[in-house]
Amino acid sequence: LPLIVVVHSFLYVQGDISYNGHMLEEFIPQKSSAYVSQYDLHIPEMTVRETLDFSARCQGVGSHSELLMEISRKEKEAGIVPDPDLDAYMATSIKALKSSLQTDYILKILGLDICANTSVDIRRGISGGQKKRLTTGEMIVGPTKALFMDEISNGLDSSTTFQIISCLQHLVHITNATALISLLQPAPETFDLFDDIVLMAEGKIVYHGPHDYILEFFEDCGFKCPQRKGTADFLQEVTSTKDQARYWNSSEKPYSYVSIDHHKNALVFKKYSLTKWELFKACMMREILLMKRNSFVYVFKSTQLVTVAFVAMTVFIRTQMAVDVLHGNYFMGSSFYSLIILLVDGFPELSMTVSRLAVIYKQKELCFFPAWAYTIPSAVLKIPLSLLESFIWTTLSYYVIDMRVNLHTKHLILISHWWGFWVSPLTYGEIGLTVNEFLAPRWEKMSGNRTLGQQVLESRSS
Repeated sequence: LPLIVVVHSFLYVQGDISYNGHMLEEFIPQKSSAYVSQYDLHIPEMTVRETLDFSARCQGVGSHSELLMEISRKEKEAGIVPDPDLDAYMATSIKALKSSLQTDYILKILGLDICANTSVDIRRGISGGQKKRLTTGEMIVGPTKALFMDEISNGLDSSTTFQIISCLQHLVHITNATALISLLQPAPETFDLFDDIVLMAEGKIVYHGPHDYILEFFEDCGFKCPQRKGTADFLQEVTSTKDQARYWNSSEKPYSYVSIDHHKNALVFKKYSLTKWELFKACMMREILLMKRNSFVYVFKSTQLVTVAFVAMTVFIRTQMAVDVLHGNYFMGSSFYSLIILLVDGFPELSMTVSRLAVIYKQKELCFFPAWAYTIPSAVLKIPLSLLESFIWTTLSYYVIDMRVNLHTKHLILISHWWGFWVSPLTYGEIGLTVNEFLAPRWEKMSGNRTLGQQVLESRSS
Protein backbone atom coordinates (compact mmCIF):
# COMPACT_ATOMS: atom_id res chain seq x y z
CA LEU A 1 0.00 0.00 0.00
CA PRO A 2 2.72 2.60 0.78
CA LEU A 3 4.40 1.75 -2.53
CA ILE A 4 1.21 2.43 -4.46
CA VAL A 5 0.59 5.72 -2.71
CA VAL A 6 4.12 7.13 -2.61
CA VAL A 7 6.16 5.70 -5.43
CA HIS A 8 3.49 5.17 -8.06
CA SER A 9 1.37 8.23 -7.38
CA PHE A 10 1.24 8.94 -11.13
CA LEU A 11 -0.86 5.80 -11.75
CA TYR A 12 -4.59 6.12 -12.35
CA VAL A 13 -6.69 4.27 -9.75
CA GLN A 14 -10.15 3.14 -10.79
CA GLY A 15 -12.78 2.04 -8.31
CA ASP A 16 -12.84 2.28 -4.52
CA ILE A 17 -10.11 1.14 -2.13
CA SER A 18 -11.00 0.58 1.51
CA TYR A 19 -9.12 -0.69 4.55
CA ASN A 20 -10.83 -1.69 7.81
CA GLY A 21 -14.01 -0.12 6.46
CA HIS A 22 -12.38 3.24 5.72
CA MET A 23 -11.79 4.69 2.27
CA LEU A 24 -8.23 5.41 1.22
CA GLU A 25 -8.82 9.16 1.39
CA GLU A 26 -10.05 9.01 5.00
CA PHE A 27 -6.74 8.02 6.62
CA ILE A 28 -2.99 8.23 6.02
CA PRO A 29 -1.71 4.95 4.48
CA GLN A 30 1.95 5.93 4.91
CA LYS A 31 1.47 6.16 8.67
CA SER A 32 -0.91 3.22 9.11
CA SER A 33 1.47 0.89 7.30
CA ALA A 34 5.20 1.01 6.67
CA TYR A 35 7.41 -0.30 3.89
CA VAL A 36 10.77 -1.47 5.25
CA SER A 37 13.26 -1.47 2.40
CA GLN A 38 16.17 -3.87 1.99
CA TYR A 39 18.47 -0.84 1.98
CA ASP A 40 19.57 0.45 5.39
CA LEU A 41 19.58 4.25 5.18
CA HIS A 42 20.63 6.01 8.40
CA ILE A 43 22.67 9.04 9.41
CA PRO A 44 26.06 7.56 10.44
CA GLU A 45 26.84 10.19 13.08
CA MET A 46 23.83 9.23 15.20
CA THR A 47 23.73 6.33 17.64
CA VAL A 48 21.13 3.56 17.62
CA ARG A 49 19.22 5.10 20.53
CA GLU A 50 19.28 8.58 19.00
CA THR A 51 17.97 7.24 15.69
CA LEU A 52 15.06 5.49 17.40
CA ASP A 53 14.42 8.46 19.70
CA PHE A 54 14.12 10.83 16.75
CA SER A 55 11.82 8.43 14.92
CA ALA A 56 9.63 8.00 18.02
CA ARG A 57 9.53 11.74 18.58
CA CYS A 58 8.42 12.46 15.01
CA GLN A 59 5.94 9.59 14.72
CA GLY A 60 4.56 9.68 18.26
CA VAL A 61 3.69 6.52 20.17
CA GLY A 62 0.54 5.80 18.19
CA SER A 63 -2.37 4.33 20.09
CA HIS A 64 -0.20 3.29 23.07
CA SER A 65 -0.56 6.61 24.88
CA GLU A 66 -4.33 6.67 24.30
CA LEU A 67 -4.69 3.18 25.76
CA LEU A 68 -2.61 4.09 28.81
CA MET A 69 -4.62 7.26 29.38
CA GLU A 70 -7.86 5.28 29.12
CA ILE A 71 -6.57 2.73 31.68
CA SER A 72 -5.56 5.53 34.02
CA ARG A 73 -8.98 7.16 33.70
CA LYS A 74 -10.86 3.92 34.46
CA GLU A 75 -8.60 3.25 37.48
CA LYS A 76 -9.53 6.63 38.95
CA GLU A 77 -13.24 6.01 38.34
CA ALA A 78 -13.03 2.61 40.07
CA GLY A 79 -10.97 3.99 42.95
CA ILE A 80 -8.01 1.73 42.21
CA VAL A 81 -4.62 2.90 43.52
CA PRO A 82 -1.95 1.62 41.09
CA ASP A 83 1.51 0.45 42.02
CA PRO A 84 3.88 3.49 42.20
CA ASP A 85 6.43 1.97 39.81
CA LEU A 86 3.74 1.03 37.30
CA ASP A 87 2.16 4.47 37.59
CA ALA A 88 5.54 6.10 36.92
CA TYR A 89 5.99 3.91 33.83
CA MET A 90 2.59 4.92 32.46
CA ALA A 91 3.20 8.62 33.12
CA THR A 92 6.58 8.46 31.37
CA SER A 93 5.11 6.64 28.38
CA ILE A 94 2.27 9.14 28.02
CA LYS A 95 4.54 12.18 28.23
CA ALA A 96 7.01 10.63 25.75
CA LEU A 97 10.18 12.02 27.26
CA LYS A 98 13.37 12.55 25.27
CA SER A 99 14.74 9.12 26.20
CA SER A 100 11.35 7.43 26.25
CA LEU A 101 10.51 4.03 27.60
CA GLN A 102 8.97 3.31 24.22
CA THR A 103 12.47 3.45 22.71
CA ASP A 104 13.89 1.25 25.48
CA TYR A 105 11.06 -1.20 24.87
CA ILE A 106 11.86 -1.53 21.16
CA LEU A 107 15.60 -1.74 21.84
CA LYS A 108 15.01 -4.66 24.19
CA ILE A 109 12.66 -6.54 21.87
CA LEU A 110 14.97 -6.20 18.85
CA GLY A 111 18.09 -7.05 20.84
CA LEU A 112 19.65 -3.64 20.20
CA ASP A 113 20.09 -2.67 23.85
CA ILE A 114 23.68 -3.94 23.78
CA CYS A 115 24.60 -1.41 21.06
CA ALA A 116 22.18 1.40 21.96
CA ASN A 117 24.98 3.97 22.36
CA THR A 118 27.01 2.84 19.34
CA SER A 119 27.04 4.95 16.19
CA VAL A 120 25.59 3.63 12.95
CA ASP A 121 28.85 4.36 11.07
CA ILE A 122 29.86 1.59 8.64
CA ARG A 123 33.56 1.62 9.56
CA ARG A 124 33.35 1.58 13.36
CA GLY A 125 29.67 1.20 14.14
CA ILE A 126 27.09 -1.55 14.41
CA SER A 127 27.04 -4.79 12.40
CA GLY A 128 24.91 -5.54 9.34
CA GLY A 129 22.38 -7.57 11.31
CA GLN A 130 22.02 -4.84 13.93
CA LYS A 131 21.54 -2.29 11.17
CA LYS A 132 18.74 -4.39 9.67
CA ARG A 133 17.02 -4.49 13.05
CA LEU A 134 17.51 -0.74 13.42
CA THR A 135 15.83 -0.19 10.03
CA THR A 136 12.85 -2.16 11.31
CA GLY A 137 12.86 -0.50 14.74
CA GLU A 138 12.83 2.95 13.15
CA MET A 139 9.36 2.17 11.78
CA ILE A 140 7.79 0.15 14.59
CA VAL A 141 8.32 2.76 17.33
CA GLY A 142 5.46 4.71 15.75
CA PRO A 143 1.75 3.98 15.24
CA THR A 144 2.36 1.49 12.43
CA LYS A 145 0.32 -1.71 12.71
CA ALA A 146 1.25 -3.26 9.35
CA LEU A 147 4.84 -3.82 8.19
CA PHE A 148 5.79 -4.65 4.61
CA MET A 149 9.39 -5.87 4.59
CA ASP A 150 11.18 -6.42 1.29
CA GLU A 151 14.06 -8.94 1.13
CA ILE A 152 15.45 -7.92 4.52
CA SER A 153 17.81 -10.92 4.55
CA ASN A 154 19.96 -9.67 1.64
CA GLY A 155 23.62 -9.69 2.62
CA LEU A 156 23.01 -11.51 5.91
CA ASP A 157 23.91 -15.04 6.98
CA SER A 158 21.21 -17.52 8.00
CA SER A 159 21.94 -17.12 11.72
CA THR A 160 21.49 -13.34 11.64
CA THR A 161 18.33 -13.69 9.54
CA PHE A 162 16.92 -16.12 12.10
CA GLN A 163 17.63 -13.70 14.95
CA ILE A 164 15.91 -10.81 13.14
CA ILE A 165 12.81 -12.85 12.22
CA SER A 166 12.67 -14.22 15.76
CA CYS A 167 12.70 -10.68 17.15
CA LEU A 168 9.97 -9.67 14.72
CA GLN A 169 7.88 -12.69 15.71
CA HIS A 170 8.00 -11.67 19.38
CA LEU A 171 7.24 -8.07 18.47
CA VAL A 172 4.23 -8.97 16.33
CA HIS A 173 2.78 -11.28 18.97
CA ILE A 174 3.27 -8.75 21.78
CA THR A 175 1.94 -5.65 19.96
CA ASN A 176 -0.75 -7.41 17.89
CA ALA A 177 0.77 -6.09 14.67
CA THR A 178 1.06 -7.69 11.24
CA ALA A 179 4.31 -8.17 9.31
CA LEU A 180 4.38 -9.26 5.67
CA ILE A 181 7.96 -10.35 4.94
CA SER A 182 9.43 -11.53 1.65
CA LEU A 183 12.52 -13.75 1.99
CA LEU A 184 14.77 -15.41 -0.54
CA GLN A 185 15.37 -19.12 0.25
CA PRO A 186 14.95 -18.94 4.04
CA ALA A 187 16.51 -21.60 6.24
CA PRO A 188 14.13 -24.25 7.70
CA GLU A 189 14.35 -22.84 11.23
CA THR A 190 13.57 -19.34 9.91
CA PHE A 191 10.66 -20.64 7.84
CA ASP A 192 9.15 -22.32 10.90
CA LEU A 193 8.85 -18.96 12.71
CA PHE A 194 6.08 -17.69 10.42
CA ASP A 195 2.42 -17.99 11.35
CA ASP A 196 1.00 -17.76 7.82
CA ILE A 197 2.51 -18.35 4.38
CA VAL A 198 1.73 -16.56 1.13
CA LEU A 199 3.20 -18.57 -1.77
CA MET A 200 3.26 -16.79 -5.13
CA ALA A 201 4.25 -18.04 -8.58
CA GLU A 202 3.79 -16.54 -12.03
CA GLY A 203 2.27 -13.44 -10.48
CA LYS A 204 -0.54 -15.34 -8.74
CA ILE A 205 -1.17 -16.63 -5.22
CA VAL A 206 -0.80 -20.41 -5.00
CA TYR A 207 -1.36 -20.75 -1.25
CA HIS A 208 -2.37 -18.38 1.53
CA GLY A 209 -2.98 -19.92 4.91
CA PRO A 210 -1.46 -21.29 8.13
CA HIS A 211 2.10 -22.52 8.11
CA ASP A 212 1.13 -25.93 9.55
CA TYR A 213 -1.22 -26.88 6.70
CA ILE A 214 0.82 -25.98 3.65
CA LEU A 215 2.35 -29.45 3.13
CA GLU A 216 -1.08 -31.04 3.59
CA PHE A 217 -2.43 -28.70 0.91
CA PHE A 218 0.15 -29.87 -1.63
CA GLU A 219 -0.39 -33.52 -0.70
CA ASP A 220 -4.05 -33.06 -1.63
CA CYS A 221 -2.81 -31.69 -4.95
CA GLY A 222 -0.67 -34.83 -5.53
CA PHE A 223 2.74 -33.55 -4.40
CA LYS A 224 4.66 -34.76 -1.36
CA CYS A 225 7.68 -33.23 0.33
CA PRO A 226 10.50 -35.74 1.08
CA GLN A 227 11.39 -36.19 4.74
CA ARG A 228 14.86 -34.66 4.49
CA LYS A 229 13.79 -31.83 2.21
CA GLY A 230 13.39 -28.34 3.61
CA THR A 231 9.85 -27.03 3.32
CA ALA A 232 10.97 -23.70 1.85
CA ASP A 233 13.04 -25.41 -0.85
CA PHE A 234 10.16 -27.77 -1.62
CA LEU A 235 7.75 -24.88 -2.08
CA GLN A 236 10.08 -23.10 -4.48
CA GLU A 237 10.65 -26.20 -6.60
CA VAL A 238 7.13 -27.61 -6.65
CA THR A 239 5.86 -24.53 -8.49
CA SER A 240 8.54 -24.66 -11.21
CA THR A 241 8.15 -26.52 -14.50
CA LYS A 242 11.63 -28.04 -14.22
CA ASP A 243 11.46 -29.63 -10.74
CA GLN A 244 7.75 -30.24 -10.18
CA ALA A 245 7.70 -33.80 -11.56
CA ARG A 246 10.04 -35.25 -8.93
CA TYR A 247 7.54 -34.54 -6.16
CA TRP A 248 4.53 -36.19 -7.86
CA ASN A 249 3.11 -38.80 -5.46
CA SER A 250 -0.25 -39.83 -6.90
CA SER A 251 -0.54 -43.40 -8.21
CA GLU A 252 -4.07 -42.89 -9.47
CA LYS A 253 -3.14 -40.85 -12.54
CA PRO A 254 0.08 -40.10 -14.44
CA TYR A 255 1.91 -36.83 -13.87
CA SER A 256 1.24 -33.79 -16.01
CA TYR A 257 2.38 -30.26 -15.23
CA VAL A 258 0.00 -28.58 -12.82
CA SER A 259 -0.31 -24.94 -13.83
CA ILE A 260 -0.93 -22.06 -11.50
CA ASP A 261 -4.13 -21.33 -13.40
CA HIS A 262 -5.68 -25.04 -12.92
CA HIS A 263 -10.24 -2.64 12.87
CA LYS A 264 -10.05 1.36 13.34
CA ASN A 265 -7.06 1.60 15.83
CA ALA A 266 -4.90 0.20 13.07
CA LEU A 267 -5.45 3.40 11.06
CA VAL A 268 -3.89 6.83 11.41
CA PHE A 269 -5.95 9.84 10.34
CA LYS A 270 -3.31 12.56 10.77
CA LYS A 271 -0.43 12.90 8.35
CA TYR A 272 1.98 14.07 11.06
CA SER A 273 1.84 12.93 14.68
CA LEU A 274 3.16 16.20 16.13
CA THR A 275 2.24 19.85 15.82
CA LYS A 276 4.28 22.08 13.51
CA TRP A 277 6.14 23.57 16.45
CA GLU A 278 6.99 20.13 17.90
CA LEU A 279 8.19 18.91 14.50
CA PHE A 280 10.34 22.02 14.20
CA LYS A 281 11.84 21.44 17.66
CA ALA A 282 12.51 17.75 16.94
CA CYS A 283 14.37 18.54 13.72
CA MET A 284 16.16 21.43 15.42
CA MET A 285 17.43 19.17 18.21
CA ARG A 286 18.61 16.56 15.72
CA GLU A 287 20.46 19.22 13.71
CA ILE A 288 22.16 20.48 16.88
CA LEU A 289 23.16 16.90 17.70
CA LEU A 290 24.65 16.40 14.22
CA MET A 291 26.55 19.67 14.48
CA LYS A 292 28.06 18.49 17.78
CA ARG A 293 29.05 15.18 16.19
CA ASN A 294 30.73 17.07 13.31
CA SER A 295 32.33 19.70 15.53
CA PHE A 296 35.76 18.72 14.21
CA VAL A 297 34.72 19.90 10.74
CA TYR A 298 33.72 23.34 12.04
CA VAL A 299 36.88 23.68 14.13
CA PHE A 300 38.98 22.67 11.13
CA LYS A 301 37.15 25.18 8.89
CA SER A 302 37.80 27.99 11.36
CA THR A 303 41.47 27.06 11.68
CA GLN A 304 41.79 26.90 7.91
CA LEU A 305 40.12 30.30 7.60
CA VAL A 306 42.61 31.85 10.05
CA THR A 307 45.53 30.38 8.09
CA VAL A 308 44.25 31.67 4.75
CA ALA A 309 43.55 35.08 6.34
CA PHE A 310 47.23 35.37 7.38
CA VAL A 311 48.27 34.48 3.83
CA ALA A 312 45.96 37.15 2.40
CA MET A 313 47.31 39.70 4.88
CA THR A 314 50.86 39.15 3.69
CA VAL A 315 49.91 39.33 0.00
CA PHE A 316 47.79 42.50 0.26
CA ILE A 317 49.58 44.13 3.20
CA ARG A 318 48.84 47.85 3.58
CA THR A 319 52.50 48.96 3.56
CA GLN A 320 52.78 47.82 -0.07
CA MET A 321 49.45 49.31 -1.23
CA ALA A 322 49.18 52.85 -2.60
CA VAL A 323 46.16 54.95 -3.52
CA ASP A 324 46.33 54.84 -7.31
CA VAL A 325 44.64 53.10 -10.24
CA LEU A 326 47.14 50.21 -10.29
CA HIS A 327 46.79 49.34 -6.62
CA GLY A 328 43.07 50.00 -6.85
CA ASN A 329 42.82 46.76 -8.81
CA TYR A 330 44.63 45.04 -5.94
CA PHE A 331 42.11 46.37 -3.45
CA MET A 332 39.27 45.15 -5.65
CA GLY A 333 40.97 41.76 -6.04
CA SER A 334 41.33 41.38 -2.26
CA SER A 335 37.63 42.08 -1.70
CA PHE A 336 36.65 39.52 -4.34
CA TYR A 337 39.09 37.01 -2.83
CA SER A 338 37.43 37.50 0.58
CA LEU A 339 34.02 36.69 -0.88
CA ILE A 340 35.30 33.56 -2.65
CA ILE A 341 37.03 32.27 0.51
CA LEU A 342 33.87 32.66 2.60
CA LEU A 343 31.86 30.96 -0.15
CA VAL A 344 34.24 27.98 -0.48
CA ASP A 345 34.37 27.62 3.30
CA GLY A 346 30.76 26.40 3.17
CA PHE A 347 31.42 23.56 0.72
CA PRO A 348 31.99 20.90 3.46
CA GLU A 349 28.46 21.64 4.70
CA LEU A 350 27.14 20.89 1.24
CA SER A 351 28.81 17.47 1.11
CA MET A 352 27.39 16.51 4.54
CA THR A 353 23.91 17.56 3.44
CA VAL A 354 24.13 15.52 0.22
CA SER A 355 25.25 12.43 2.16
CA ARG A 356 22.07 12.65 4.28
CA LEU A 357 19.63 13.22 1.43
CA ALA A 358 18.67 9.54 1.09
CA VAL A 359 17.71 9.40 4.78
CA ILE A 360 15.85 12.73 4.60
CA TYR A 361 13.81 11.64 1.56
CA LYS A 362 12.98 8.30 3.22
CA GLN A 363 11.77 9.94 6.42
CA LYS A 364 9.84 12.60 4.50
CA GLU A 365 7.96 9.98 2.44
CA LEU A 366 7.18 8.04 5.62
CA CYS A 367 5.57 11.20 7.06
CA PHE A 368 8.14 11.75 9.81
CA PHE A 369 8.19 15.47 9.01
CA PRO A 370 7.50 17.86 6.10
CA ALA A 371 10.34 19.29 4.03
CA TRP A 372 10.28 22.70 5.74
CA ALA A 373 10.80 21.12 9.18
CA TYR A 374 14.23 19.92 8.03
CA THR A 375 15.19 22.85 5.79
CA ILE A 376 14.50 25.74 8.16
CA PRO A 377 16.43 24.43 11.22
CA SER A 378 19.41 23.38 9.11
CA ALA A 379 19.54 26.86 7.53
CA VAL A 380 18.92 28.86 10.72
CA LEU A 381 21.57 27.02 12.74
CA LYS A 382 24.21 27.77 10.09
CA ILE A 383 23.69 31.54 10.32
CA PRO A 384 25.73 31.95 13.57
CA LEU A 385 28.57 29.92 12.05
CA SER A 386 28.56 32.06 8.91
CA LEU A 387 28.62 35.24 11.00
CA LEU A 388 31.49 33.85 13.09
CA GLU A 389 33.52 33.01 9.97
CA SER A 390 32.89 36.49 8.53
CA PHE A 391 33.92 38.05 11.85
CA ILE A 392 37.17 36.05 11.98
CA TRP A 393 38.11 36.98 8.41
CA THR A 394 37.20 40.64 8.79
CA THR A 395 38.97 41.03 12.14
CA LEU A 396 42.21 39.57 10.83
CA SER A 397 42.40 40.91 7.29
CA TYR A 398 40.24 44.00 6.84
CA TYR A 399 42.45 46.57 8.60
CA VAL A 400 45.77 44.92 7.73
CA ILE A 401 44.88 45.26 4.04
CA ASP A 402 43.76 48.83 4.88
CA MET A 403 40.21 48.61 3.59
CA ARG A 404 37.86 51.46 4.52
CA VAL A 405 34.59 51.33 6.46
CA ASN A 406 32.26 54.01 5.11
CA LEU A 407 28.54 54.38 4.58
CA HIS A 408 27.57 56.10 1.34
CA THR A 409 24.30 57.25 -0.11
CA LYS A 410 25.77 57.73 -3.57
CA HIS A 411 24.72 55.38 -6.34
CA LEU A 412 26.86 53.90 -9.08
CA ILE A 413 25.26 52.59 -12.25
CA LEU A 414 26.85 49.34 -13.43
CA ILE A 415 25.78 47.93 -16.77
CA SER A 416 25.77 44.24 -17.63
CA HIS A 417 23.92 42.50 -20.43
CA TRP A 418 24.20 39.04 -18.81
CA TRP A 419 21.22 38.20 -16.58
CA GLY A 420 23.30 35.76 -14.54
CA PHE A 421 25.36 38.70 -13.28
CA TRP A 422 22.38 40.03 -11.32
CA VAL A 423 21.13 36.63 -10.19
CA SER A 424 24.35 35.72 -8.36
CA PRO A 425 24.55 36.79 -4.67
CA LEU A 426 28.28 37.39 -5.21
CA THR A 427 27.36 40.32 -7.42
CA TYR A 428 25.74 42.26 -4.62
CA GLY A 429 28.48 41.35 -2.15
CA GLU A 430 31.19 42.53 -4.52
CA ILE A 431 29.34 45.74 -5.41
CA GLY A 432 28.81 46.52 -1.73
CA LEU A 433 32.48 46.04 -0.83
CA THR A 434 33.93 47.89 -3.81
CA VAL A 435 31.54 50.85 -3.65
CA ASN A 436 32.20 51.12 0.09
CA GLU A 437 35.94 51.22 -0.58
CA PHE A 438 36.28 53.35 -3.70
CA LEU A 439 33.84 56.06 -2.69
CA ALA A 440 35.86 56.67 0.49
CA PRO A 441 37.48 60.14 0.86
CA ARG A 442 40.99 58.89 0.08
CA TRP A 443 39.91 57.85 -3.42
CA GLU A 444 38.36 61.24 -4.25
CA LYS A 445 41.57 62.67 -5.67
CA MET A 446 40.88 64.06 -9.14
CA SER A 447 42.57 62.50 -12.14
CA GLY A 448 41.33 64.40 -15.18
CA ASN A 449 37.61 64.97 -14.83
CA ARG A 450 37.02 61.90 -12.64
CA THR A 451 38.16 60.73 -9.22
CA LEU A 452 40.54 57.79 -8.79
CA GLY A 453 37.75 55.72 -7.26
CA GLN A 454 35.44 56.35 -10.21
CA GLN A 455 38.17 55.34 -12.66
CA VAL A 456 38.75 52.02 -10.87
CA LEU A 457 35.03 51.25 -10.63
CA GLU A 458 34.24 52.17 -14.23
CA SER A 459 37.16 50.12 -15.51
CA ARG A 460 35.48 47.03 -13.96
CA SER A 461 31.86 47.90 -14.74
CA SER A 462 31.75 47.03 -18.45
